[in-house]
Amino acid sequence: MDIKQIEYFVHVAELGSFTRASIALDIAQPALSRQIRQLEIELRQPLLLRNGRGVTTTEAGKILLEHGRGVLHQIERVREELARARGGEVGRVAVGMPPSVSRVLTVPLTHAFRELMPDAILSINEGLSFTMQESVIQGRLDIALLYQARPSPDLEIHPLLSQSLHLLQARRQTSETGPVSLREVARLPLILPGRPNAIRMIVETEMQRLGLQPHITIEAEATPAILDLVADGLGSGILPASAFDAHSPRLQNDLVLRSIRDPGLLTHLSWAVSARRPMTQVQRNLIELIESKVRELITPA
Repeated sequence: MDIKQIEYFVHVAELGSFTRASIALDIAQPALSRQIRQLEIELRQPLLLRNGRGVTTTEAGKILLEHGRGVLHQIERVREELARARGGEVGRVAVGMPPSVSRVLTVPLTHAFRELMPDAILSINEGLSFTMQESVIQGRLDIALLYQARPSPDLEIHPLLSQSLHLLQARRQTSETGPVSLREVARLPLILPGRPNAIRMIVETEMQRLGLQPHITIEAEATPAILDLVADGLGSGILPASAFDAHSPRLQNDLVLRSIRDPGLLTHLSWAVSARRPMTQVQRNLIELIESKVRELITPA
């Protein structure tokens, strides 16, 4: 077997699908299937069980997956060590962030990354915390910043900070600027992301504890869309202050940011990596940059 076959097998096993692995690897699915079949013939035992929903690993496949991850990691370590020998860091790291965090971090984090590791490649992805958590487990992301991360034996989860959620209203629709109770918020027409967005789930859970339900009139996933809709007077939004601060002064002039009390709404931001795959030095460096930029740019609760 060769390194390419091991890489192909690990992708298929982690993603649970030849189709998804062929897309991630950018190779034709028949060619990918052929390589895996050749590997099985050489090892004289099946590695994957095919079914209508995708593939699962056999006992032999589980052994190869564990060792294959280690082999690929060691190869990446060799590349990094050789790069350091000539005075640089190389490698590729894929990080996922929720839209409200990406809006604040993407540009300063990219500048810091390029300054520290000009020969490495940074891939930044936006998504819901729920889906990004699965992407880390399946190997599509190396690192993810997650709101309300769910404990999993497949993940290492490290808290970054807690943030207060605030009510956003159009300035022309309210003269109030002070705190607002959660009971008052429940009576307002709200513009919130759909489930399973972390903010949506926090709002619903805390209101249910009070015997209330949010009055949701519009569902919008993108933070800029929520801010534009609120500024246009179509409802009120609930977001962390950092999402509001990251937008243009023009939009800020159209909006009022009010703290929520009795009870307040807190969201917890963490970074997560796979518990099954060792981190490379490039990934460790990126995590240090993320922690630094979050402390610098995002206001905690």
